[in-house]
Parts: sequence; structure tokens; C-alpha cells
Amino acid sequence: MPTTYSELYFPVLVQIVFAAVVAGGMIFAGVFFGKRNRNSAKDSPYESGMKPVGNARERFSVKFYLVAMLFILFDIEAVFLYPWAVVYRELGMFGFVEMVLFMVLVLSGFYFIWKKGALDWTVTPVRKAKDS
Repeated sequence: MPTTYSELYFPVLVQIVFAAVVAGGMIFAGVFFGKRNRNSAKDSPYESGMKPVGNARERFSVKFYLVAMLFILFDIEAVFLYPWAVVYRELGMFGFVEMVLFMVLVLSGFYFIWKKGALDWTVTPVRKAKDS
């Protein structure tokens, strides 16, 4: 059983050193053993199998950022669900009610953005006002 801080954190230090050596070794092996055939096709940017067209500084749709925020929201939800599932039996009914409340709040936010159309990526034509 470790009794000092140096004994306690020595395995962590060994793991960090090992990870750095492995990462450095892989980079060195790629540079040392890898082929170096440069041409215009290899030097061009690649995105989704499509040839790049247009300016790289174009504006993104707001919906892109909304979906990114949703992704973060549900990642945070998953981060809270795993520890809760581990200690579920110890928390009892109180923990269950708290998690149900948390899920209702998260899903109400999801329902709100769904009804606002943030998840609808189709292009809808602009409606014109009806003439009376």
C-alpha cells in the first residue's frame, strides 16, 4: 500500500512517460519509414469525398451550431447518467425522482427546439402574405 505521494503518483508518471514514448515512436516511425510522394492530388484538402469548391471562409448556417449545442447537451446528459446508474441502488427513490426530473427538463428542452424547427434541415420556401 503506498504511503507517500511519490509512491502514490509513480504509476501515473510511468503511464505518462510510456504514452509519450509510444506517441513519439509512432511519429518517428511514420517520418522515418513513410513514403514521400507529393503531388497536387495529395496536397489538396479532402472533405467527404468531394472536391473543394468555393471559399473556405463561407458562413455556416445557424442550424449547424444548434446541432452542435444539442450534441453537447446530450453528452452532458450521458455524463450524468453513468454515475447515477452505478449508485442507483444506494440512492433509492430520491435518486430516481431526481433523475426523472433531470430527464424531464432535458427532454422538454429537446421538445422545444424540435418544435422550433432547429432539427429540420430542409429548405422551405418563404411564404408570401395573402392578398385580401
